[in-house]
Amino acid sequence: MGYELTEEQVLLQKSVRRLAEEKLRPRAAEVDREGGFPWDFLLAFREAGLCGIALPEEYGGTGSVLCYCLALEQIGRVCSLAAMILAGQALGSKLLVLAGSREQKEKYLPKVAQGGYVPAFALTEPQAGSDVASIQTRARYQDGSYVIDGRKCFISHADVADFLAVFAKTEPAAGAKGISAFIVDKGTPGLAIGKIEKKMAYNGSSTCEVIFDGCRIPSHNLVGEEGKGFDYAMSILLTSRPGTAARSVGLAQGAMEEALEYARSRQQFGRPIGEFQGVQFMLADMSIKIEAARQLVYKAASLVDAHDPEAITYVSMAKCLASDTAMEVTTNAVQIFGGYGYMRDFPVERMMREAKLTQIAEGTNQIQRSIIARSLLGKI
Repeated sequence: MGYELTEEQVLLQKSVRRLAEEKLRPRAAEVDREGGFPWDFLLAFREAGLCGIALPEEYGGTGSVLCYCLALEQIGRVCSLAAMILAGQALGSKLLVLAGSREQKEKYLPKVAQGGYVPAFALTEPQAGSDVASIQTRARYQDGSYVIDGRKCFISHADVADFLAVFAKTEPAAGAKGISAFIVDKGTPGLAIGKIEKKMAYNGSSTCEVIFDGCRIPSHNLVGEEGKGFDYAMSILLTSRPGTAARSVGLAQGAMEEALEYARSRQQFGRPIGEFQGVQFMLADMSIKIEAARQLVYKAASLVDAHDPEAITYVSMAKCLASDTAMEVTTNAVQIFGGYGYMRDFPVERMMREAKLTQIAEGTNQIQRSIIARSLLGKI
């Protein structure tokens, strides 16, 4: 399957790039240093009409994973944290897009698209990261309500979220087929935010423990059917992983641009270090790998948009290649900067810290390689 960017998609790239340069780049280092949720970033996205970019057109979005990826790439180029904020708007609302009732969609999605609601995606648990089927959070049906008990971890933006998409077991003995999905609103009795993690990077994006202690929600907060939660979660990750890959490409591109500028201006032995072949080869390898990753991300996103059965494999390929490239490129960008690259005065130091998460979040690269291998072996 081929793809070619439309005129509208090229214009989207340009407008988001301009927004990123004007509104996000000036604050990137400060937010990384000071922490705290960057509400001004969300405001910038709201004013640009980007908060719901991943939503269907009827709710103010584009309905296109490729358009979503184009935006995240341009944002990630200057501030990966800002790209994560926008990605959180998509990830936390995908459950409703996929399986929500008309009433649920109309209640939440327009406000997500307008930037009035911040959603969160509550799947991961202390003993259930890659192994989603092992979640222990329970949801018991009781007198016309569901009562949720359990503990989630590493939940992005849970402390500022207006609602959470929560996955819990309604039939523990059924394993993956016993998982169901729910919406839990902020302020629901029995819902509490626990530890907020201190992380290597992304200090403006909170990562929270979420505690459910007799958290009672109305039965109409069940999303879709009982027992379908695992399938919903896998489908959501299929559409969100290209975004992580696109953010990785943007991060790598931004780091390469910083390294290029430094290689042109930094003088050693009487000439710019960019004239030395060792540095030239590093820059050339960066460019090769970034462009390869970019094209794979665009293809994977296009396959998702086309509902192509090959999308699962290509999404895992794109996520692996793009995030591994981000890690390699940012590391080599620090190397080109030398001692200065290790200092927080220069953005490549932050970019290298940010790159590591892309290899872990939304399915580790080892899990992605397992998915790819199973697909290959199944064709033999």
